[in-house]
Amino acid sequence: MTYDYEDLLKRARSQIPELTSKRERLELPKLNYSVIGMRTIIHNFKEIADTLNRDPQHLLKFLTREMATAATLQESRAIFQGKFGQDTFIRLIQRYMEGFVICPVCKRPDTKIVKEKRLSFLICEACGAKSSMPQL
Repeated sequence: MTYDYEDLLKRARSQIPELTSKRERLELPKLNYSVIGMRTIIHNFKEIADTLNRDPQHLLKFLTREMATAATLQESRAIFQGKFGQDTFIRLIQRYMEGFVICPVCKRPDTKIVKEKRLSFLICEACGAKSSMPQL
């Protein structure tokens, strides 16, 4: 039995599902926030941290240091002292993802933070890379 390369290629391509839309695998939920007086509240903070597969306290610590303000975590929301815009939170969460979530080797979000002695490492479950992380 002889096979023609072009026929095999057409048959293989017909069995691959078409991508209907280009979509990132890691999609953050829309930021649900409000400003009340001198406080900014993110109502779906725990949902955002769960999507990133990170401890909400770790994300909160990063945001409070970057914004130089105090914050508390109550149930599923975070309350920040001061008035902040939505673009500030989105920009800082993107920076958090680049430093603490996305693998620097394969650029996938399938990572976990492992602490060894006093150092923290980002271990990628997709490619197996082990990268050092900045300390908080």
